[in-house]
Amino acid sequence: MNKIYKVSQAAELLGVSVSTMQRWDREGRIKAYRNAANRRYYTQEQLNKYLGISEKDRKNIAYARVSSAGQKRDLEDQMDFLIQYCNAKGIIIDEHITDIGSGLNYKRPKWNKLLQEVEDRKIGKIYVTYKDRFIRFGFDWFADFCKRHGAEIIVVNNPKTSPDKELVDDLTSIIHVFSSRLYGLRRYKKQIETDPSLKGGGKND
Repeated sequence: MNKIYKVSQAAELLGVSVSTMQRWDREGRIKAYRNAANRRYYTQEQLNKYLGISEKDRKNIAYARVSSAGQKRDLEDQMDFLIQYCNAKGIIIDEHITDIGSGLNYKRPKWNKLLQEVEDRKIGKIYVTYKDRFIRFGFDWFADFCKRHGAEIIVVNNPKTSPDKELVDDLTSIIHVFSSRLYGLRRYKKQIETDPSLKGGGKND
């Protein structure tokens, strides 16, 4: 599908200003199309051509994730489902990525490598069975990040591949983090109350 972009969207994708896009249009460097209201717009094909990117070179990725090594069967079920889904639609998957790590963890090596390839415009589509298989929170931000780089996350929406235990474990981790911070703040407050040098009101105040 040849997507259409407004001037501001095209400028963001190319990393330039709107005024630069307008100047390039006048110069014929990237000639804009015009809609019925005489507004400029650009196509994905145009932008790819300027960037030297061929859609044929972009990879389709099947991505599956579980939180622990003990969930190997869940990992296999996710990938099997994605393969069946893509086969049924005649979609060729170029790479299968299976990942082990919490959906709260932003330091997963395979996941970060995938994001880098998205940024390098090497990825076309990423297929996942459920949003939280890609990331537990903030999915919309990452979906927009992919879109800005010409990629797309396709969520097949199979909630059965999202174990309830993972959600409980992730929520427990969040509660633990905030509890630890709250405990630290209480200790700090107590230290202020018992240490005259931290309370203020000294001779030099």
